[in-house]
Amino acid sequence: MACDFTVAQDMALFGQAGPRHGSAPDGGSTDFLPLFVGMEAAMESCTLCEPWSAHKAMRLGLVTKIVPGLKVNGEYVPNPMVVTDRWVDGGQIVFGEPKTGADRDAARKLVASGEVDLTELDRAVDALVLKLANTFPGCLTKTLESVRKHKLEHWDRNRETSRAWLALNMMTEGRAGFRAFNEGTKACREADFLLLRRRLAEGAAWGDELTEEVIAQVHAKS
Repeated sequence: MACDFTVAQDMALFGQAGPRHGSAPDGGSTDFLPLFVGMEAAMESCTLCEPWSAHKAMRLGLVTKIVPGLKVNGEYVPNPMVVTDRWVDGGQIVFGEPKTGADRDAARKLVASGEVDLTELDRAVDALVLKLANTFPGCLTKTLESVRKHKLEHWDRNRETSRAWLALNMMTEGRAGFRAFNEGTKACREADFLLLRRRLAEGAAWGDELTEEVIAQVHAKS
């Protein structure tokens, strides 16, 4: 989001890890994301930490352009893991949303049978650079700087408090969340959130004992 343009291959995922892994997406997402996608979508992304497909990210205005990145039998195919053949289903927008059930299982097999090829991504970036090169350099620089100011205004409001909070958080939730992710496996990389909430409500204080208690599940499931 700090970039002026974003070009992605359509197997990419966009999302936040913060509240599920011991942090907050300060220093970028909490400042910029509402400007890109609106308050409701930004709130959902920042708090629930559920990833968006590249197709959904472009639909919401987060990405400039996407290109196919998966080849099956030598031909590019749209990301099989998400819906790309229709916009609405049952009154709900489904374009770019993840497939479920049998459709998801079939998509995984298709992905496994293919290979990632980033040729189209390189071509799209080169084309964008050429378009930018075909402008007056001084006018382009001034335009970029003027547009960036809208993002920088929001960044400047929070940068000092965000930095201070992130440092303090590493003594409590950050320490537990980062350790859980580092010491866990694919089976479990998250702290026991509900246990943590109960223990804090009971008056438990942050320290080594509480940290070990709430991340015990990552070792049990490893």
